[in-house]
Amino acid sequence: MTENKIIIPIWEKSNLTVEEAAAYCGIGSKKLREMSDAEFCPFVLWNGSKRLIKRKKLDEYLENMYSV
Repeated sequence: MTENKIIIPIWEKSNLTVEEAAAYCGIGSKKLREMSDAEFCPFVLWNGSKRLIKRKKLDEYLENMYSV
């Protein structure tokens, strides 16, 4: 039995893995992990121990930043 996986483009996903978010915004995955370790990070979503990045919140956050 083969499993059919639905492939959704990154720009259509609500939440991204750290690696997807790094590819999406051009910031390294290590830097994204460091930024999302902050206690009140507005763009991180924890699913148990899995870290997901809220794409729209990340866009808003980066829009208002001068440097990261």
